[in-house]
Amino acid sequence: MVVVTGASAGVGRATARAFADDGWSVALLARGSDGLQAAAKEVEERDARALVIPTDVADPEQVERAATRVEDELGAIDVWVNDAMVTVMSPVAQTTAEEYRRVTEVTYLGAVHGTLAALRRMRPRDLGVIVQVGSALSYRAIPLQSAYCAGKHALRGFTDSLRCELLHDESRVRVTMVQLPALNTPQFEWSRIRFPRQPQPVPPIYQPEVAARAIVFAASARRREVWVGSKNAFLMFANKLAPAVGDHYLARTGYESQFTDEPASPQRPDNLDHPLLGDFGCHGRFDERARERSLQLEATRHRGWLLLIAFALASGLALRWLA
Repeated sequence: MVVVTGASAGVGRATARAFADDGWSVALLARGSDGLQAAAKEVEERDARALVIPTDVADPEQVERAATRVEDELGAIDVWVNDAMVTVMSPVAQTTAEEYRRVTEVTYLGAVHGTLAALRRMRPRDLGVIVQVGSALSYRAIPLQSAYCAGKHALRGFTDSLRCELLHDESRVRVTMVQLPALNTPQFEWSRIRFPRQPQPVPPIYQPEVAARAIVFAASARRREVWVGSKNAFLMFANKLAPAVGDHYLARTGYESQFTDEPASPQRPDNLDHPLLGDFGCHGRFDERARERSLQLEATRHRGWLLLIAFALASGLALRWLA
């Protein structure tokens, strides 16, 4: 069975549905009860078992209690997906220490707490997979999202260390990370902002189902990381070669690209400290602009066949040249 944190909306909810489509029982962890109940209904409509456990992953005791309940009611945890996140869109100088603390506790430490709970159960069995839901922003940070970018950078460092330790111990427990692109999720409706316009994902935008396919794939494929989106893969490579160029590029484009022309209400609610009432669903407001597929992800999923075809073509050309 699989545990998905952040399962009440967005990527976590799409991921829960994707695992249910494959016949998995799914434990749904998040703060928002309305979204959790709706997600559980969607899982059960796919003839899969669902277990709703309202949980704030920033609290390690709540996470540990949730893990115990999952194994008591659904059985051994085979896969644990760390997806919960919150964010603040604000310049560094205007972001408070308390906001940095909260984003870090959920986006980074929440994944640490989930990982520790999973390891306590997987290591004695010497079996299991932990999927860390990361972001292209864990490689290339952008302006106005310093708290979130820092959390994803920290998660990548934590995961790299854990991976080395599992290899040293010759453990069959596996950890992998999925680096996601901009996605059409409700986070842009409920994230805390300090700007007069509505936020948006930086194009190109993908549907959360694309991320869900990558996460389900990562749970079964023996890949160190899975990257999603050709532009993000390019940017991650480019950042290694010329990070200063990226700094100047984002200084020019990184502000405007994160906002629409729509005004934001001064009374706009956010979910930083408390979940919002209601069911926000899986998608955000950008369905018309969001892509249903990532060719780069499909190439990653089927790279064995692509390499075989490339080898066959190269061999054919070499034989023709030698003839």
